[in-house]
Amino acid sequence: MTDAAVGRAGRPRTVEAAFALSLAAIALQAVVWVLGTFVVSPTGLEELRGELGRDGATRQLAVPAGLLAALGALWLLFCFRMRAGDGRARIALTVVGLFSGLFFLNALSKDGFRWTADGGIGDLLLTDLLPDLLAAGAIVMMFLPASNAYFSAARREGR
Repeated sequence: MTDAAVGRAGRPRTVEAAFALSLAAIALQAVVWVLGTFVVSPTGLEELRGELGRDGATRQLAVPAGLLAALGALWLLFCFRMRAGDGRARIALTVVGLFSGLFFLNALSKDGFRWTADGGIGDLLLTDLLPDLLAAGAIVMMFLPASNAYFSAARREGR
């Protein structure tokens, strides 16, 4: 690893980039959920209010909000562990990122791969794809040669 490829804390810039992309993916995932639930019409809240009433809709939305918060916290924990050199966290982030991409492709394949006038693919908005693209970028960065050397050195040091 060259000095130019290493940041201030001794981590390669590729690991720092993977960390930044992962943080952006976490934040964007939350933003996409909030937009789909409360802002973009027809919102999930409007649909649930029609079926369950106001109180039922609120209770029904509490479950995915709590799940999103818990998964986001776990994802964040793995990001910090990966940044510290934990190769198991790197593998966990890779597996989760790949599964997320597969779920997106599955949803896309059910609706079709046609572009729509509102900036989407089928019924899915392009914003739904952005967190997966950021996660994919983080996965690539975590497995570049400088990152591999960093994780190998961390494993030898017992981190």
